[in-house]
Amino acid sequence: MLASARTDIAGVLSAALYVYTLLIIVYIVVQLLFSAGLRPPYTRASNAALQFLRDTVEPFLRLFRRLIPAFGPIDFSPILAILTVQIVNSVLVAGLIHG
Repeated sequence: MLASARTDIAGVLSAALYVYTLLIIVYIVVQLLFSAGLRPPYTRASNAALQFLRDTVEPFLRLFRRLIPAFGPIDFSPILAILTVQIVNSVLVAGLIHG
């Protein structure tokens, strides 16, 4: 019974961290499109979606921007953030599953 609960919690945690990784990737793509000059027409829905992305991803990326400054136009903080999320995912899930 306890092992089943641990496995279920590990699965939910893994899925949540995977979704957060996808949010970071979508945020990076949106920022690349903005820097290329492609902006969607203003609507409340698109503004709400962009604001949600900004509010959920930017505070986490700011932690890594303090550690690694941008090299010209290249920002390596999203790469470090995704690696950190994946390492946390593997450590936590393995810890929950194995005891």
